Amino acid sequence: MKTKSFILTTLCSALLLACISKEKKETTEVYEPAVVKEEAVDPVKRGEHLVNAIGCHDCHTPKKFTENGMELDFERLLSGHPADEVLPPYDETTAKSYLLFNMGLTAATGPWGTSFGANLTPDETGIGSWTETQFLTAIKKGLYKGMEGSRPLLPPMPWQSYKNLPDDDLKAIFAYLKTIRPIENLVPSNIPPKMN
Repeated sequence: MKTKSFILTTLCSALLLACISKEKKETTEVYEPAVVKEEAVDPVKRGEHLVNAIGCHDCHTPKKFTENGMELDFERLLSGHPADEVLPPYDETTAKSYLLFNMGLTAATGPWGTSFGANLTPDETGIGSWTETQFLTAIKKGLYKGMEGSRPLLPPMPWQSYKNLPDDDLKAIFAYLKTIRPIENLVPSNIPPKMN
């Protein structure tokens, strides 16, 4: 009787161990996700998305006021500060402590003087003659017209943040800007602060 009991106990233990080890094996398998093929992204479409997402229109597209409030002027999309817009005088003391914008948000005055949103269209008065390298230099190094030895880009241009974008994204932005409608608009030069 002891032998039968021993055999039965051993058999049950072996069966239980087999079930446990099979269950354990099933739970230790690693899930591997299916490989997803990356579709080629059109750089121009990517650039358009980025321009719309990172706020380029805020300073580089003139605005117009409508019954719905301030809206982008699509006739002057990304053409920069209007060359014919005369800025009113301002209180110089205030400009030393505050940032002042014109009504279309294309000109900004502060301790650095007055800066104007550049023409980003592919017209000769904009970035028409720029190379991709110039564009990358302008954004990565914060240099006016992307030229070594030129003055720094002035506030409120957030090049210090945009320089962190991958080169492929910056190249996509440049590719998009080269496809938009060229608009002739020679943006005024910056106005340095008045020294007392």
